[in-house]
Amino acid sequence: MDNDIVYGIHPVSAVLESEPENILSVWLLESSENRARELAESLENLGLKIQKVKRKTLDSITDGANHQGIVIRIRASKQAGENELLDLISGAEKPFILVLDDVTDPHNLGACLRSADGAGVTAVVVSRDHAAGLNGTVRKVACGAAENVPFFTVTNLSRTLKALKELGVWIIGTAGEAEKLVYEADLSGPVALVMGAEDRGMRRLTRETCDDLVKLPMNGSVSSLNVSVATGIVLYEAVRQRMFKVK
Repeated sequence: MDNDIVYGIHPVSAVLESEPENILSVWLLESSENRARELAESLENLGLKIQKVKRKTLDSITDGANHQGIVIRIRASKQAGENELLDLISGAEKPFILVLDDVTDPHNLGACLRSADGAGVTAVVVSRDHAAGLNGTVRKVACGAAENVPFFTVTNLSRTLKALKELGVWIIGTAGEAEKLVYEADLSGPVALVMGAEDRGMRRLTRETCDDLVKLPMNGSVSSLNVSVATGIVLYEAVRQRMFKVK
């Protein structure tokens, strides 16, 4: 599936709201539901031609994903990298950053972006060679968050983390073998929370760059949580502390 394909009611609505000038093509299911037809009318009002097609056409474009009867192609945008990230963080009052190390499953990335949007993060950072990209699956799972959360792809994650530290950001990694629980860490200031993939965790260089390591309590038979679930828990502990000035 192409990275410039967006499908589903919420993702298409988010693109329409945030970057309508980048929409190139629109496909609508002939027998689409009301919400898809209404969305297509809004797109048509922008001067876009609506191509009404059969389900098998949309299934082919989206590799059989749940497209909800509407698909668009957007102009590929330039990926923001380390320089743009550091410019943003240097101007932020109290940065709140989510870093995903080796998260390659697009469903997990989409879910993490949705949690990040809800938590109000300043930025989400991934490695260029060790992460899923912003494809149609990510955008669909994210339900519009992929178009709203500042997203940065960097070539050298450990170097970027060191640069963030120089800007006063405290780097906190998550690891099952950490001695400190996430609830014991101070997440109320400028912070970057680093989440590793559930099968391998953080890479060695990423781990060595962290200022502190924390873990979630695991009181049952499983040793770890899905990375998107763990990300939501950690992000909202930070939200709790930042709202109520805990610690």
